[in-house]
Amino acid sequence: MAKETQMQGTAGFDWDALALDGYTKVERSELSDKYETTLNAIAEREVIVGTVISLNKKEVVVNIGSKSEGIIPTSEFRYNPDLKVGDSVDVYVETQEDKYGQLVVSHRIARVHSAWIKVNDVLATGEIITGFVKCRTKGGLIVDVFGLEAFLPGSQIDVKPIRDYDVYVGKNMEFKVVKINQEFKNVVVSHKALIEAELEEQKKQIISGLEKGQVLEGTVKNITSYGVFIDLGGVDGLVHITDLSWGRVNHPEEIVELDQKLNVVILDFDNDKKRIALGLKQLQAHPWDALSTEINVGDKVKGKVVVMADYGAFVEIAAGVEGLIHVSEMSWSQHLRSAQDFLNVGDEVEAVVLTLDREERKMSLGIKQLMPDPWEAIEGKYAVGTKHTAKVRNFTNFGVFVELEEGVDGLIHISDLSWQKKIKHPSEFCKVDDQMDVTVLEIDRESRRISLGHKQLEENPWEVFESTFTEGSTHQGTIVENKDKSGIVSLPYGLEGICPARHMRKEDGSNAEVDETLDFVVIEFNKDARKIVVSHTRTFEEGDDRPAGGASKEKSSKGGSSKAVNTVNQSNEKSTLGDLDALAELKEKMEKGK
Repeated sequence: MAKETQMQGTAGFDWDALALDGYTKVERSELSDKYETTLNAIAEREVIVGTVISLNKKEVVVNIGSKSEGIIPTSEFRYNPDLKVGDSVDVYVETQEDKYGQLVVSHRIARVHSAWIKVNDVLATGEIITGFVKCRTKGGLIVDVFGLEAFLPGSQIDVKPIRDYDVYVGKNMEFKVVKINQEFKNVVVSHKALIEAELEEQKKQIISGLEKGQVLEGTVKNITSYGVFIDLGGVDGLVHITDLSWGRVNHPEEIVELDQKLNVVILDFDNDKKRIALGLKQLQAHPWDALSTEINVGDKVKGKVVVMADYGAFVEIAAGVEGLIHVSEMSWSQHLRSAQDFLNVGDEVEAVVLTLDREERKMSLGIKQLMPDPWEAIEGKYAVGTKHTAKVRNFTNFGVFVELEEGVDGLIHISDLSWQKKIKHPSEFCKVDDQMDVTVLEIDRESRRISLGHKQLEENPWEVFESTFTEGSTHQGTIVENKDKSGIVSLPYGLEGICPARHMRKEDGSNAEVDETLDFVVIEFNKDARKIVVSHTRTFEEGDDRPAGGASKEKSSKGGSSKAVNTVNQSNEKSTLGDLDALAELKEKMEKGK
C-alpha cells in the first residue's frame, strides 16, 4: 500500500528536467547531434581513406573518422619509407570492434584490393608503373606492385642476357604489366618491354643507315663455339669465328670476352637486314702483307704445327701465315704413310720453303730437304753388281718391292726370284718384312728406280743342265700333274718337264697316269726359256722328231753324263735349285770325262 502511494507520488516527476550532468534536455540533444555528425558511417569489409595521426617503428595510428583509431603495423608501409603524419592512406576495415572494443583495419589488404583494380587498368592502358624488387626466385624476380607480388621473368629484365639477378634485389624499377591471370591472381611484369620500345626506334635508325664496309662500335653480347654476337645498339650482328683473327682460333673466347666493347666492320647483310655479318680481323692488316720480303724459296723457316691432316701438316711461321708440309715432303721414302707418323699439333719444326705465292697467299714447305737425298750418291753406294740385304715391303703381280734404306726402294722382277722354280705370285716365294739378299742389276737415278735380282746371287744351274739334259738323253721322272692335255713330269734336281699327251703312251698301249714313275727321253731343251720337253714313248720306239745321231737309251744310261747324273740323284733324291754344290761337282766330273 505504501509502495503504491510512493509510485503515485513519482509518477508526475519530470526526469528529463533533472540535469545531473549540468545540461538541459535541449542542450544534450544538440550535443548528441553534433557528435553523431563527426562519425562516418563505417561499413565492415570495405576500403576507405584514413589519415596518419602518429607513427613509430612498430605502429602507425590512422584516423578513419570512427569512434576509435586504427592501428596498423609499420611493416605494412615498408614500401613507402617517406610516410609521415598527415598522409592519406587506404585501409581495409576488417571489423569495427573486436572483443576488446578496438577497431581492426589493414593497409596491406586495402592495397591488394585497390591494386587489382589498378593493375587491370594499367594492363589496358599500357601505363608505366614503379615497383620494388623484393627477392630473387627461380627463373626471375618477385616485385611489389601496388602491394601485389608480381613476377618478373629473367628474360624480361633486360634486352641482353642477365647473369646475376641479385644486383636488382632491393631496388625500385619501372615496369609494364604484360599479363594477368585472374583465376590464380598472378601478375607478370616486364622491364625489357620499356627498353625494347626505346631500342626499336634506335634499331630502325641503325638499320636504315647500314652499309657494307661501315665500321661500328658494339658490345659482345654472347659467345658461341662458332662465333660472337655483337650488340650494335639494338641490332645484333655475328662475327664468325673465321672473321675474328687472321690466325687460327680454336674458340672465340681466346679473342674476346663478354661485355667487351670493340669496333667491327659490316661484311654483309640480308635484304631485311635482320642477319648481319660482321668482321673483326678485317680492321687489321693481313699478316701476309707484313711478311718479310727476305723470305724466298729455298730459305729455312721455323714454325709451329697448328693443324694436322692425313695428307700433311699446316705450320704457322707467323701470326696468320701458314705453310703446308705435304706428307710426301716429310721423308725421302716412297711408301704411303700418314702425316701423323711424323708430326703432331704443337710441334716446333724447321722446314725449307719449296713454293711461295704472295698474291695467292700460299706456301709449301718441306722437311726432308733438311736431310741428305739418298739418291744423290746412289751409284757409289749401290753400284751395279754389288750385293745388299733389303726388306720386303709389298708385292705386285710382276714382282717384289724391297727397301734398301729409308727412301731407296728397288724392284725384284718375278723372273729374277728363282732360276728353277716357276712362281705364279711373289707371295709364294717370300713374305712382307722378310730380309732378302739381292744384287743390283740396273740403276736409273733420274727416275729413282733400281732393278734388283735374287737368283743372280747363285750360279745359273741351267748352264749345267744344258750338258746333262741333252736332247736324246733318258732320265727317270714321275708324272705329277696333267695339264692342258700334257703331263707335268718331275725330273732330277727339282726340274719339271712337259710330256705331250701323244708321248705319254706306254709300250702296252695304255697312257701313263699321274704318280707313275717312268723313263723319259729329252726331245727338246731350251736354256733361255728354261723349258724341257720329254717323251716316254720315245723310250721304246723311234720317231721322225727324234734327232739324228741322238744318244740311245743304252748310251745315255751308261755314258759319263748319265753316271754323273745318277750319282747326284742317289745322293740328292730331292735336290732343289739351291743344290749348287752338287751341280758344281757334276759339272766338274763332266769336264773330266770330256
